[in-house]
Amino acid sequence: MNKEILRLAIPNIASNISVPMLSAVDLILMGHLSTEKHLGAVAIGGIIFSVIDWGFGFLRMSSTGMVAQAYGEGNSERCLSILKVALLFAFTSSIFLVVFFPIIAEISFRLIEASSEVEQLAKVYFRICILAAPATLALRTFHGWFLGLQNAQYPMILAIAVNSLNIVLNVLFVKVFQMKSDGVALGTACAQYFGLFLAITLFLYRYGKFLRNTPSLMTLDLSLLSQFYIISRDIFIRTLCLVSSHAFFTSKSALISDTILAANAILLQLITFVAYAVDGFAFATESLVGKYKGAHDYINLKLTVKYAFLWAYIFGCFFSLTFLIAGENILHLFTNQEGIITQASPYMIWIVLAPIINIAPYIWDGVFLGATAAQTMRNAMVFSTLCIFLPSYYIFSPYGNHGLWFSLTLLNIARGASLSLLAPKHIFKNH
Repeated sequence: MNKEILRLAIPNIASNISVPMLSAVDLILMGHLSTEKHLGAVAIGGIIFSVIDWGFGFLRMSSTGMVAQAYGEGNSERCLSILKVALLFAFTSSIFLVVFFPIIAEISFRLIEASSEVEQLAKVYFRICILAAPATLALRTFHGWFLGLQNAQYPMILAIAVNSLNIVLNVLFVKVFQMKSDGVALGTACAQYFGLFLAITLFLYRYGKFLRNTPSLMTLDLSLLSQFYIISRDIFIRTLCLVSSHAFFTSKSALISDTILAANAILLQLITFVAYAVDGFAFATESLVGKYKGAHDYINLKLTVKYAFLWAYIFGCFFSLTFLIAGENILHLFTNQEGIITQASPYMIWIVLAPIINIAPYIWDGVFLGATAAQTMRNAMVFSTLCIFLPSYYIFSPYGNHGLWFSLTLLNIARGASLSLLAPKHIFKNH
């Protein structure tokens, strides 16, 4: 079982880590400009686009669980049908985002509180990023579909290729063409469309036979469409709560000061890096739990969960120790502005604790997604957000930025605890 987990987890870790590395390069590029405004713009514009991008993360999550279960059943025709349904959702969603961008932007920037100069720069960043929505959402779909087929190599190739190109383009636009936050956004848009082209190429190369074996590409299984919608709806609500919590965190950071906003953006980047690394095991868990559920193999399903937690906690301890020992030096990698470093240093304690605390919600998410137990996961997230995170912020807001970080930490504790309590009934019970 360890071998099977690592076979899927290692490529996922490699691909996942490339994502925060890209964000880190963006922050480093902006953090070494003459003003902190561009760093704040990338933080604000990035979190708004992330709310949208992550909100449509159901395209990957629903695909992985459903395809993995079809794979466990040995049903290749159903696997292709799920891809068609997911791509239909991706296409219609992206058209919606592009058409209604002005309304989305107006609402978003009314909710996010920042200085007028940072807001103007963030609007330009966001406007460019939204043009990449069709490619971004389709890429998420292919990522999830490949994982469902127990193929972690293709998502790794896609992530590393897209993010490597993105980094090169961002450095080119900022350093050579003297663009600023708008250059970072343009690099992202170009790289996403390259990624979509590469995803289609990889699909045709390895899975083109699926197309030859299907009766018609134009037909859709309406029952499958309904199932995908129900699962995706619940995942969307769960993800919306999660990204809204992070957006709320960023908004309240901006309300304190532009410097705290920049400091928290860097600190969140460290947590994001850990999340993407540990999610390698969560993604592996999704694939395996889905496969074993489809095959009705509950013994291996339980073993998958057990060993996924073991490996994830090993990784979490490593990151916590790294942040404890080298936290100050890591901050200097992101910016040379001493004011930001001075503001960020007292809050490194939350970053040291985060890798250990956040393991449970990360891995349980993978378990519940693989089992397509989306409704239960949704309920746990809604409870954690509305009953734990928001009340704790208003209770501890007099403590300033420490109160803000404490509230975010409580959110993840609540997520992990609630899913742990719900798992025996909704995951391990052989229905």
